[in-house]
Amino acid sequence: MQRRSLLLAATAGAATLKASAMSNAQPPNKATTAALPDLQEASANALAQALQTGRTTAEALVKGYSARIEALDRRGPKLNSVIEMNPDALAIARERDAERRAGKLRGPLHGLPVLLKDNIATADKMATTAGSLALDGVRANRDAHIVKRLREAGAVILGKTNLSEWANIRSTRSTSGWSARGGLTRNPYALDRSTSGSSSGTGAAIAASLCALGVGTETDGSIVSPASINGLVGLKPTIGRVSRAGIIPIAHSQDTAGPMTRTVADAALLYAAMLGPDADDAVTLKQPAAPTGPLAAASLKGVRMGVARAYFTGNDEADAVLEAAIAKLRELGATIVDDAGLPAPGYGDAELSVLLHELKHDLAVWLKTYAPQAKVQSLADVIAFNRQHAAREMPWFRQELFEKAQALGGLDSPAYREALEACVKGARTEGLDRAFETHRLDALIAPTGGPAWLIDPVNGDHYGGSFSTPAAVAGYPHLTVPAGFVQGLPLGLSFVGRPYTEAQLLAYGLAFEQATQHRCAPAYVKRSVPV
Repeated sequence: MQRRSLLLAATAGAATLKASAMSNAQPPNKATTAALPDLQEASANALAQALQTGRTTAEALVKGYSARIEALDRRGPKLNSVIEMNPDALAIARERDAERRAGKLRGPLHGLPVLLKDNIATADKMATTAGSLALDGVRANRDAHIVKRLREAGAVILGKTNLSEWANIRSTRSTSGWSARGGLTRNPYALDRSTSGSSSGTGAAIAASLCALGVGTETDGSIVSPASINGLVGLKPTIGRVSRAGIIPIAHSQDTAGPMTRTVADAALLYAAMLGPDADDAVTLKQPAAPTGPLAAASLKGVRMGVARAYFTGNDEADAVLEAAIAKLRELGATIVDDAGLPAPGYGDAELSVLLHELKHDLAVWLKTYAPQAKVQSLADVIAFNRQHAAREMPWFRQELFEKAQALGGLDSPAYREALEACVKGARTEGLDRAFETHRLDALIAPTGGPAWLIDPVNGDHYGGSFSTPAAVAGYPHLTVPAGFVQGLPLGLSFVGRPYTEAQLLAYGLAFEQATQHRCAPAYVKRSVPV
């Protein structure tokens, strides 16, 4: 009943906006108008097929998405999810179209637009800033490795998305989706609710069909949480599966990029294009070969899935949605182990110590390598910049985590090594590895998190529980798939696996997605609570 109501609301609430976007996207040329697809909820795989058969063009896709961004992001509900458009996107799209006509295809994403989080370096006319005014206008001197891979696959980089500034490592009292450069991104399902973060803009933009393909980054929850809260599929890969080179860092031991899409098949498509060894990220050179071939839904018969009960939300409606998801998995043939006994993290202080030690070191390396012309060249420089521009940079929250990181020693310090060992022991040895081995599990499942919370810049985020930390700290793969709604707000179901099991997790997620079809378009509700 709730989903039916939400679908009706989405149809009524978005019809005018959709019509406006599409009318703005239609040029006067009749032939080009005929090639312009309906982009609302259109999957990347469907658009790729339309490109292949000549029913649309890359140019039409860029024009159509640009019109939706103008209608929904800049005007309309003002999601504020896209921080900067690529001024060369249309020219690149025309080049991809010309190549296609000449029989030259670069790869599986040929002509498909992609949005990137604004902490991923692009050597083009767009800045790479992590949302900070300290890097405003700074253009990276070379592409991040994943950007190279996407360009090689034929993708058209459409623009950059807003994020929680510095990927949410500046303050303990931050507001997800806010950056000094980009402002506040809003949740398309309810504009007074958080997008979560730090891949906030990617989550909101893909949910609103401002693009079919989006790239987020995660250190702990920054892909899977906004994906869950914005009704998306999000994949955090095993550390090292995707190169970290060129991504403005928090911590090399946990950072990774990953796809955020509206379907599992689209996530698989984008993930495959991002994979690849990189001499600038040695960990990628040690990875086993990834499975190739098209994604197919797995038979769940006999697949052993362990429920991580310690990570349920405590919200009775949210937990009921997840109980229904577990029942569906059982109905599909999965063997459910309830409870798998995965403990709640007891290593939070150690994780934070690792992140802060690595932040101080890794940020300086990124600045020197990708932005040597920037006025800030170290964490100390950024701290000083923020103090000098406090009115704009720190109107709601401060930078106590930056200051704490700056006071720490280097990566050779005993405190860092001890914290790293505690994380490995807590997340892997006594955490995920023990659960997998004890119960012979193929995957662990749990709610990705609770429903989106009200935006509150004064107090900061109050998001409650999350299942992101074990896989994030261990460096293991984590997939979230839409599981249902609470009062019109999306919830995700998480699948966590052993290292390098992304293909299996995607196949499990696809089976669940095809059996449930929980994803639906947002309604852009202005207020989710009574006045």
